[in-house]
Amino acid sequence: MPRWLRGLLIAAAAIVVAGALLTGGGWYFAQRYLHAPGPSLAATVVDLARGSGVTAIANQLADAGAIEHPSAFVALARASGRDRSLKAGEYAIEAGMSPEAIMALLESGKVLLHPVAVPEGLTVQEVFAALAASPILSGELPALPAEGSLLPETYLVPRGEPRAAIVQRMGSDMQVALAQLWAARRPDLPLRTPEEALVLASIIEKETSKPEEYPLVAAVFSNRLRQGMPLQTDPTVIYALTGGKGPLGRDLLRADLAIDHPYNTYRIAGLPPGPIANPGRGALAAALDPAPVDYLYFVADGTGGHAFATTLAEHNRNVARWRKLKQAGG
Repeated sequence: MPRWLRGLLIAAAAIVVAGALLTGGGWYFAQRYLHAPGPSLAATVVDLARGSGVTAIANQLADAGAIEHPSAFVALARASGRDRSLKAGEYAIEAGMSPEAIMALLESGKVLLHPVAVPEGLTVQEVFAALAASPILSGELPALPAEGSLLPETYLVPRGEPRAAIVQRMGSDMQVALAQLWAARRPDLPLRTPEEALVLASIIEKETSKPEEYPLVAAVFSNRLRQGMPLQTDPTVIYALTGGKGPLGRDLLRADLAIDHPYNTYRIAGLPPGPIANPGRGALAAALDPAPVDYLYFVADGTGGHAFATTLAEHNRNVARWRKLKQAGG
C-alpha cells in the first residue's frame, strides 16, 4: 500500500474515532480519559520543539510518562480544534496531571521559567560575560551599553530567551528603577541629576558587600561632596586601571593612587565622569536616601564590614586597628 494512502487511512480512522468518542456513550469515555489522573508518579519536564504537531507532542508526552494512549489524546485534541492552539516550549508536568490539564497548560503557553542571576556590582563587560556563558539563553549579545545602565537582578526567563532581549529588559528596568527612586529622593542631596545618583550608587555598590552599610557609605560620600572633599575611593582607581574588564587581581599600590585619570578620585574633585559598575536597587536607594550621620571616613574592620568615623583622629585609630589585624592575620 502506498505511504500516502496509508497516511490518509490513519487520518480518516482518527476522525472516526474522535467522532465516536464525542457522540453518544463515547462522550462519557472521552471525558473520563481527559479528566482522569495521568500515569506519571513524579513531576517531569518536556521541551516541545517549535513546529511540533499534535502527534509529535502526544508521543513526546507519552515517552515522558505523562499520558497514556497518545492516539486518543491526538484524536480528542483534533476533534475539539485544540490541536491548533498547543504552544511549543518547555513545560513542567506535575505528577498525575490529567490529559485535560496538560492540554490546557500547553494552550496557555505558561512555559517553565529559569532564573538568570546577575549579581550587583558587575561592570557591563562582566555582565555580558555571564550572559554569554548562560546555557539558558540563546542568540548573540548586542553592542555593549553604557556602564551602569543594566539593573542587576534575578530574571526569570524561558529556555532559549534571546540574550539581546534580556539586555534590553535589564536596561529598561534600570531606567524605571532610577526614575522612581529619583522622584522620591531627599531634597538636600548634593546630586544634580539621576545620572549623578547612578554614579554614586555604583561606587557604594563596590565599596561594601553588606546591604545594611549602603546608607552609611552613602552618607560618607554625600558629606564629602557637600564639603568639597575628594571621595578618595579605591574602586574608582581600580576601574581606571582595568577599564571595567574585570578584577584588578592584586592589591592597589600607592603609585596607583597617583595615576592621572578622570576616574581617580584621589586626584579629581567630586564624582567621576560615569558609573564604575551596575548598582542594584539597594545601592540606588541608599544614594538617594543616605543615613542621617556626620561620617566622613570609613575603613575595613576585619569582619567584612567597616568602621565609620566623623573625625580624622578617630579614623586614624580605626586604620591603625585594621593594620594591626592585617599583620596578625598575615
